[in-house]
Amino acid sequence: MDTKRLDLNLLVTLETLLVEQNVTKAAARLNLSQPAVSAQLNRLRHEFDDPLLIPAQRGMTPTAKAMELLDPLRQALDQVRATVVSHRNFDPAEAKLTVSIACTDYLQAVVVKPLVVELRMRAPGVRVALRNLDVPQLDAQMARGDVDLALMTPQAASPSLRTRHLFNERYVLIGRRKHPRLREGITVEEFAEMDQVIVSLDGGGFVTPVDSALADLGHRRNAVLSAASFLFVPEIVSYSDFVALVPERLVRDRADKLMVIDCPFPVEGFAVGMVWHERCHGHGGQRWIREAIVSLMAHT
Repeated sequence: MDTKRLDLNLLVTLETLLVEQNVTKAAARLNLSQPAVSAQLNRLRHEFDDPLLIPAQRGMTPTAKAMELLDPLRQALDQVRATVVSHRNFDPAEAKLTVSIACTDYLQAVVVKPLVVELRMRAPGVRVALRNLDVPQLDAQMARGDVDLALMTPQAASPSLRTRHLFNERYVLIGRRKHPRLREGITVEEFAEMDQVIVSLDGGGFVTPVDSALADLGHRRNAVLSAASFLFVPEIVSYSDFVALVPERLVRDRADKLMVIDCPFPVEGFAVGMVWHERCHGHGGQRWIREAIVSLMAHT
């Protein structure tokens, strides 16, 4: 490729085409005509010696080379954009902004609660609107502007959305303090015999991936209560002889009421990250919110 002849606008077009995977939608976002974008795509194909996008039943499908280009292309263009707009400083102390965040109740407690406290001190004019997380609808909600930011497992997000990893979470076993049977070093068999609260986010289920791991070890746990929310679990456990596996960050400040120990067998944790739409990416206020969350999670 002769980089001397490469037009920066072509790279912007390529980024937009890879995100939208549709020439008409890309043209609308770029404020160009469809023939103009098609002509730029032909130039890009020639420059990269690759089809880049192949016609599909709905829109277009990126080639393997195109998918390899997306992340480094975004990073390079983001650096250029940041340089261009660096003079447009967002002043959190004076700003008036409402940000809509979609997440589970667990992440409301772990991420949003400290964020709102931080905002009252540093950005009192910034309001937060919480929404329930609906992963199948998230792409459309973000495109419409109904949701600005989602807190979730990044791998579950649509490839067209931007993501950033925040932290890795693990599960711990909790019970009330002075629980008659709970102690460090309990066996898998002892764990399986205890009365347990499990969380079924869909509601009503009594089987989770934990049960599959237990079955592989030859055990079946005694689940007596299925909750639809993690927030309910520490409270009921602290006033009973129930035990439960919960995300560790949820109970970090509950040492006065709960005993927290490691699970007696390996349980797979999960990643938590931020997800947002291209329309919010360059917004100074939205960017400041995302960086504030990153900073908060790095110190908790």
